[in-house]
Amino acid sequence: MQRVRMRYTKRGRLRFTSHRDFQRAFERALRRADVPMAYSAGFTPHPKVSYANAAPTGTASEAEYLEIALAEPRDIAELRARLDESLPDGLDIIDAVEARTGDFAEQLAASCWELRLEGVAPSEAERAVRAFLAADAVEVRRQTKKGLRTFDARGAVVSLAVAPSPGAPAGSHGPDPVPCAILRLVVRHLTPAVRPDDVLSGLRATADLAPPVPAAVTRLAQGPLDEESGTVTDPFAPDREAAGAASTKVAGQRAAAVPGVIV
Repeated sequence: MQRVRMRYTKRGRLRFTSHRDFQRAFERALRRADVPMAYSAGFTPHPKVSYANAAPTGTASEAEYLEIALAEPRDIAELRARLDESLPDGLDIIDAVEARTGDFAEQLAASCWELRLEGVAPSEAERAVRAFLAADAVEVRRQTKKGLRTFDARGAVVSLAVAPSPGAPAGSHGPDPVPCAILRLVVRHLTPAVRPDDVLSGLRATADLAPPVPAAVTRLAQGPLDEESGTVTDPFAPDREAAGAASTKVAGQRAAAVPGVIV
């Protein structure tokens, strides 16, 4: 059985699809692409697909992940292309690797997010960020399936900063553009999970920052956290390294089997 890990996106209007909506779309794409899926045992077999840490509904993402199990091996690049063609625009499979390491969920230790705050001046956002980061703890409340929960939004935040905003086009003589602060956020995946809207609630609590319109949120990356640099790295790197080591080993064995070749 071959296991394949894939990275997919939620862009444009498709950010409003729920995780269940995506599951249905992806299972239809598996059938359209004629993928030889492995199925679970029991009275109601279902295709072996594992989804990891899906982004909330209404949130765009460049870094969603899943893993599928195949009953027959397939070329990874061709499989990715065929599945991508079978999905609607906005749900795009942009990368795939053969799974060669252990539990993939353990690789997804942190996320990098971009939050666009229309109507908020960058200077106002910088003031709020400083107040949030200076706090030892920032308690926020969120309604969950188990009721209203209170937890610390500050402890999970690795970094939070105001990113440079794109300037007005050269030669523009129209009215002043609406201010837009862009925040970059790196957050650890803890329990309970701290989401971008929790950090926005924390900014409201610590600095009374209240954007006039809902923030546009995009997950830019998801994967292992480099503690030294505070950046989120590629979760497929261990699989690629293992594949490279396996290819080198096979090449060495083939060379050693040829008379007169020195390895």
